[in-house]
Formats: sequence, structure tokens, C-alpha cells
Amino acid sequence: MKNSNKYIDAITENVCSICVDSDEGGNCTLTNKELCAAKVYLDKIVEIVHNSKTDDIYELNELLRNDVCAECKTSIDKHNCNLRDDANCALDRYFSLIVETIHKVDKSLLH
Repeated sequence: MKNSNKYIDAITENVCSICVDSDEGGNCTLTNKELCAAKVYLDKIVEIVHNSKTDDIYELNELLRNDVCAECKTSIDKHNCNLRDDANCALDRYFSLIVETIHKVDKSLLH
């Protein structure tokens, strides 16, 4: 994806820095056996935000569940996910901030 490093950098700065899975310096504490859904699926998330005709976070969340959660290894289907149920999915926990960050990157690319 074009400009994907800008999105990754912005997510790291705006989301990872406050994530409950980061240390005091904002560094990720997930182990090699754990994955951050926000980073693994970032390209798909950016695509969802760019291709949707809405800014409504609830509608975007439904698109996310249809396109990402339905494919995620940790979910049974788009409605049932052990990580999401335990509030352990960074993508679910920080989705509105991720969307906001994508919009900020998009605006910066226009200037």
C-alpha cells in the first residue's frame, strides 16, 4: 500500500503510545506469540476507511467486523471473538482512534 509507513508511524505514535499492551515508553510488550490486530490488519483497515461512504464509526465498525474480524484467527466469526469479549483486542479497543489517525494522515498527505 502506498504511504503505508506513514500510517504505521502514525498508529505507533497515536495508538501504541497509549495502548495497555505498551510499556511506560510506549513500546509494545506483546510477545512473539501475540499479534497486534491493529498492525496486522492495518492495510485492510485503511482500505475500509478509504472505500466506505461514511464517517459513522458504528457503520465503519460493522465493515471492520465483516472484512477483518470474520478473517481473524482469534474470532469464531464476525460476532464472536474471545479477545474482543475480554477487551483484549487492540483493534476493537482503539478502533475510533485508529480511524481518527488514518484521517489525520490523509489530511497531511493532501498538504
